[in-house]
Amino acid sequence: MNTLFQGLFDTATTTVISVSSFVTCVAVALLIGAFLTWVYAYKSKYTKSFLLTLFILPAIVCVVIMMVNGNIGAGVAVAGAFSLIRFRSVPGTARDIATIFLAMGAGLLCGMGYLGYAALFAVIIGVVMICFSAFRVGSRSTEDTKVLRITIPEDLNYSEVFDEPLEKYTSRYEMTSVKTTNMGSMFKLTYDINLIDPKKEKDLIDELRVRNGNLEISIMRQECGINEL
Repeated sequence: MNTLFQGLFDTATTTVISVSSFVTCVAVALLIGAFLTWVYAYKSKYTKSFLLTLFILPAIVCVVIMMVNGNIGAGVAVAGAFSLIRFRSVPGTARDIATIFLAMGAGLLCGMGYLGYAALFAVIIGVVMICFSAFRVGSRSTEDTKVLRITIPEDLNYSEVFDEPLEKYTSRYEMTSVKTTNMGSMFKLTYDINLIDPKKEKDLIDELRVRNGNLEISIMRQECGINEL
């Protein structure tokens, strides 16, 4: 059993990780990954692939650090390999990036053998993240902001025509852009709004339809740009 897990280049001066220590570190890393996955999924939107990544990432980092095992040359090679990795998907939010770093940090601690510190680190940061989600700290900054788009005919003066219904149903509104559409025969107005009561969204649309000649109106969730992370 011992020879099965020996490296071809092991020497008498090389510190060899025992099988039991290896299994213990990987198991703890997987448990921490499961905990972080649950924390991230708590009251938030997620994808299956990202949850799988969070679950296995601490174990992967743990194994890499254990295999480096104090070898400076191997450590430099691993750092260079990690620098070449890029996510081939849409850039994530600041919360996604922070959770990735959290998982990597916990895996790093497990790989160095500090299992207690790894668990304590994951629990402390996980509790903080849960508190932010549960109490909706700072949620009004983006989650409650909607994007309102109104299409109007070219002969309609849009400067104040929609102020009355917007003041009635929103706590804040701001026109962010105006552009022509349909070969210049129409205008498309874009507003950032915060609804006083989300249940009265249809009432707002109905009053706007009366003023824009029943042309297209849309309300959607505001998306954060890449530079807003």
